[in-house]
Amino acid sequence: MPTHFTRRSLIRGITAATTVTALAGGLAACGGDSDAATTTGSAKSGEVVIGQVSNGAATQTTIKVSEVKSISAELPAAVKKSGKLEIGIGALPAGFPPLAYVGNDQKTLTGSEPDLGRLVAAVFGLKAQVKNSTWENLFVGIDSGKVDVAFSNVTDTEERKKKYEFASYRQDNLAFIVPKKSTWNFDGNYENLAGKTIAVGSGTNQEKILLEWKAKLAKEGKKLTVKYFQDSPSTYLALNSGKIDASFGPNPGFAYHNRQVANTPNATRTAGTFSGAGASLQGLIAATAKKDSGLAKPLADAINYLIKNGQYAEWLKAYNLTNEGVAKSEVNPPGLPLDNS
Repeated sequence: MPTHFTRRSLIRGITAATTVTALAGGLAACGGDSDAATTTGSAKSGEVVIGQVSNGAATQTTIKVSEVKSISAELPAAVKKSGKLEIGIGALPAGFPPLAYVGNDQKTLTGSEPDLGRLVAAVFGLKAQVKNSTWENLFVGIDSGKVDVAFSNVTDTEERKKKYEFASYRQDNLAFIVPKKSTWNFDGNYENLAGKTIAVGSGTNQEKILLEWKAKLAKEGKKLTVKYFQDSPSTYLALNSGKIDASFGPNPGFAYHNRQVANTPNATRTAGTFSGAGASLQGLIAATAKKDSGLAKPLADAINYLIKNGQYAEWLKAYNLTNEGVAKSEVNPPGLPLDNS
């Protein structure tokens, strides 16, 4: 799969977690592409309802947002004339809550990614048409013009800039999850891992980072114990029983788990985040369009309008992703370097 290592581990971590906190009715969808379930019910003009049929992954929130003509005027003529924004999501076959998955009505594609696409479409004064596909076919859809833009947890990389243009909208973060009663926090300092036992997924980007920290601590005469488990249920069982101090993995998956177990004896919390791109660069998730399509700037302007006017913060809060917020959407910001794409 030609994709960023962190995203592979993200899907692994999130989809595995659903076996612990499974969405009622399941998340499954099948096939390579799907144009079904593109809307989330009716909403009044000037409103977008996010978090519908999310089955607890989000707080359903009605957000007021209308066309901003100065921004919609920037759109390529063909897109403006079509009256719709074709949004690509690469969530087949099973989805990855809370980012993108089939909701508990068994037909609606919900999640933070399609909902942000719907908010952006509203700023453009366009109807949102959400098309679900496999990850590989997501990029085929952009290349062929079947979709205008992908909102699908795509990491901004220098390799991808050869074919695509970006408008950033969320940090690409890893995180530590601990029992809610734990007083330990990462605080961005690997030295706080000394003496701890941390679980991580084998073959993932987070494993690579954690083992680098382990080696640094070893040179300082300090010990970090790394544990591996077959799946997320086993990891959470070890966390709940005190066999590990924390688990290190994709932030959105942990945010989802925190919400699902919030009112149980096994409640968890996030104890710190770290850029999926490593210490030298903050990784970014970005709206992705075909290079030279003319969409990156209006997309960034629409996202910045949502940031400035508060709708963006409402969207993040609804999905428990406030800790991945950005202060500004940028057009083609520095991405993961070519030697690590």
